[in-house]
Amino acid sequence: MAEKAADKKNIPESDWKQKLTPEQYYVTRQAGTEPPFTGEYWDHHEPGTYACVCCGAPLFDAGTKFDSGSGWPSFYQPQDADNVEMHSDATHGMMRTEVRCAKCEAHLGHVFDDGPRPTGLRFCINSASLKHVPADEK
Repeated sequence: MAEKAADKKNIPESDWKQKLTPEQYYVTRQAGTEPPFTGEYWDHHEPGTYACVCCGAPLFDAGTKFDSGSGWPSFYQPQDADNVEMHSDATHGMMRTEVRCAKCEAHLGHVFDDGPRPTGLRFCINSASLKHVPADEK
């Protein structure tokens, strides 16, 4: 049975620093952003699931990924809505909706309302916050 992100993981920051690369830590634990067109998954097209790099919670199915032209991996919906949380983000002089992992509260990216059908949403997610799990390993 798939693990639900609602089962929160509370890990000390010192453990995150040991587990993650400096870029992964900056993005997921400090709400950073990788430069566009530089992440591992922005132009990745393999079937499978994109999981949280911090805790492994399944976040997005590769079938919902699309090329938004933004330079970040973009998805039109989460694999399971319970596995992501949305929060208001007023940083950088604009109002946006931040997307976090519901299990470990990792910063993933932001969601916008300019995506394709069927949802009209664009989950713009940092590659550094994701780990691709190939379809044959699910």
